Amino acid sequence: MNHWIIAPIVLPAILAPFIIMVLRHHLDLQRVFSVAGSVGLLAIAATLLAQASTGEIQTYELGNWPAPFGIVLVLDRLSALMVGLTAMLALPVVLYAIGSGWDTRGQHFHALFQFQLMGVTGAFLTGDAFNLFVFFEVLLIASYGLMTHGGGAVRLKAGVQYVTFNLLGSTLFLFALGTLYAVTGTLNMADLAVRVAEIPPEDTALLRVGAVLLLLVFAIKAAVLPLHFWLPASYANAPLPVAALFAIMTKVGAYSILRVYTLIFGPNVDATEGLVGDWLLPAAMLTLAVGAIGILGARQIGRLAAFGAIASMGTLLIAVSLFTPDATAAALYYTAHSTFAAALLFLIADMVMERRGGAIIPQSPMAQTGLIASIFFVSAIAMAGMPPLSGFVGKLLVMDAARHVENYATIWAVILGGSFVTIVGLARAGSLIFWKSHDPAYVQAEVVDEEPEEAPAPAAPEPYPGLAFASVFVLVAGLAALTIFAGPATKYTGGIAAQLFAPQDYITAVLKGEKE
Repeated sequence: MNHWIIAPIVLPAILAPFIIMVLRHHLDLQRVFSVAGSVGLLAIAATLLAQASTGEIQTYELGNWPAPFGIVLVLDRLSALMVGLTAMLALPVVLYAIGSGWDTRGQHFHALFQFQLMGVTGAFLTGDAFNLFVFFEVLLIASYGLMTHGGGAVRLKAGVQYVTFNLLGSTLFLFALGTLYAVTGTLNMADLAVRVAEIPPEDTALLRVGAVLLLLVFAIKAAVLPLHFWLPASYANAPLPVAALFAIMTKVGAYSILRVYTLIFGPNVDATEGLVGDWLLPAAMLTLAVGAIGILGARQIGRLAAFGAIASMGTLLIAVSLFTPDATAAALYYTAHSTFAAALLFLIADMVMERRGGAIIPQSPMAQTGLIASIFFVSAIAMAGMPPLSGFVGKLLVMDAARHVENYATIWAVILGGSFVTIVGLARAGSLIFWKSHDPAYVQAEVVDEEPEEAPAPAAPEPYPGLAFASVFVLVAGLAALTIFAGPATKYTGGIAAQLFAPQDYITAVLKGEKE
């Protein structure tokens, strides 16, 4: 067996308790081990990406128990890509948390950060539906601790709201798993695909119930309208470096939809034909519209970034809902872009909040205003999908994939209209925060007329401001690289889509693969 497959889960699983039990009174050592762990995760992810690029699907059987009886991890192109995105996001986020001093504002930040990475990578690598639920719960526990990091009544309220809705999702997840197990007698994904295909059409009523419940769970995780309402307040009131890490968490929901509804309830399964796309496409378009309108109407920069994450998920899920290889390839390219773009916007929002408060109103110019304004301009271009960055390429790919759909004109109108409203909303925020702040008369008048919704707490000076800016530039470099190497990236995502829509290779590798 290939032991590299379990390494992305084992590494943070060992580091997190080690930091808590051994290094809890030594912040500098916590930082060293946390950064080292993130670098190690990045190296492991690069190795897995290289291995998966050959197209071979590899499995890891825990305890050497074969599937479907034992727990199995599966490495294919999709899981390798998502683990790689997680690792590429984790390193700049942890560096920013150190550079900005966010890791000093509460206890156990780095341990919770590592537990979070364990949950995310486990969700991407597991080949078992029940263990997907387990890793969802690891995510939930660690993310609640990270959300309330630093304390405060507002943050605690947002954290409780976040946990409440996600616990509802977890309950639905258990009901869905119980229903599927009652029908099929298994929860291994590859074995589920075989059993579901064998069920006669007249006996599929309960199976459809389980499929719908699973879709609701994944829709909650992906913040699909109308199940998105937990995200704006939760992400906006969380420590914004934590919200930047959460940019990958909504992708767990999108990943799960792709995995389950191409492998288990695929397009060729009569029992669930049309079940996902017919509902998901209009919901995704509404999600994009609500996210764009939320950006336009946001009065706090944290909420603006949160609605930006919702809008990007809408665009991503439009492509996912088409369930064609071309649309899936476009969705995966846009997944990488939107992860970096959303994280960048959250970190820029944190820089602004730390220097002047979060209200989108003119105030006196803040420290490093020119540099921050320039990076905000880049992040706005990326989030809106304007040329020349990868968001423009991603949206073109999504629109091109939708050309052959019956209602393609509506899809195009929603994507282009959402982009226009997003541009206007980000331009409004940027002009109020950066441009009009240099007009003393306007600033004085606005400050008298409009106060921030909540007075910001005095911020401690950043211990390593150069490190904070460097981590932001890493994300900018990621967007630039995704644009420059769009050709190889789309070729790789095309290979992922081809593998997803040929699930027999996955099933054979998991259930009939030879032991090494």
